[in-house]
Amino acid sequence: MESQPDNADPKPQPSPKTEEDEAEARLRRRLQIMVGMVTSVLSQDPDLTFDEAKQMIEDCRKAALAMFPGKELAFDLIYKPRLERAMKERFPLR
Repeated sequence: MESQPDNADPKPQPSPKTEEDEAEARLRRRLQIMVGMVTSVLSQDPDLTFDEAKQMIEDCRKAALAMFPGKELAFDLIYKPRLERAMKERFPLR
């Protein structure tokens, strides 16, 4: 019977994250928190006006694009529908 050498590892080791990967992960998490907070305010603030809500969404988009330049399409596909849904629930007649 032949035994496997000690250095044969059946499980591939994941490559260590680079600083750049970790920084991007932090930015993604920050963006998720920001969008969640904006959604929460849109849903819960009884004094929020329609114009203030629209401005919050625009400010959120600008902040997202400052964190991730050139990712307008990604924001519009991922986060914009969620924010618009909160707007429609909050201001159904608009």
